[in-house]
Amino acid sequence: MYWLGAAGNRKRSKSAFIRVHPRRKFFNMLRIRPATRKDAALIVAMVRALAEYERAPEAAVLTRRDILRDGFGRKPRFHCVIAEWDKKPAGFALWFYNYSTWVGRPGVYLEDLFVYPEFRGKGIGKALLVHLAKIAVKQKCGRYQWQVLDWNTPSIKFYESLGAQVMKQWLAMRVEGEALKKLACLG
Repeated sequence: MYWLGAAGNRKRSKSAFIRVHPRRKFFNMLRIRPATRKDAALIVAMVRALAEYERAPEAAVLTRRDILRDGFGRKPRFHCVIAEWDKKPAGFALWFYNYSTWVGRPGVYLEDLFVYPEFRGKGIGKALLVHLAKIAVKQKCGRYQWQVLDWNTPSIKFYESLGAQVMKQWLAMRVEGEALKKLACLG
C-alpha cells in the first residue's frame, strides 16, 4: 500500500492523502453522491440502458416526471446515488427500504444497479454495493437484497464473491397492469 495524491503521485507526507492499494491508482477518480432533482433525466437514461442490457428495452417506460414525483417529492418512495468517474456519470444505484417481519428490522432493497459498459472493470459496481451496505448497517437494517437475472452468470458470481447468497427456494411473484386491476376488484 502507498499514499496517492490527486495526480496519483507518491508522496512522503501522508497528511493530505488517502491510503489506497497499488491496483487502485484511480480510486480518487470515483465519486458517489446522492442524486438530486437535476439528475432525473440521467436516471431515466441509465434505467433505459439497464433495460437494454437486460434484453427488455420496451419494458422501461418510466419518465422524468415519474422520477421527480416518486424520488424527489414530499414523501420519496426511493433513494438513488450516482457514481461519477472523473466527473462523468458512470452508474447508479436505486433502492428503497422494506421491512422483514422475520428479523423485525427494516431492510434495503436494491431495485437497480447499473454501470455504463465503458466504466466497467474499475470497481464502480462494487463501490455502489458497498455504499449501500454501509447505509444498511448505519440504519440497523437486517437485510440487503436484490434480484439478478438467472442468465447473468458474471453478476451472480460477482455477487456471491461479496457474500450474497442466491435464494433458490424463493420465487419472485408479480401482479401488474390489468391483472393488478382485476385483483384489486376481487371481494
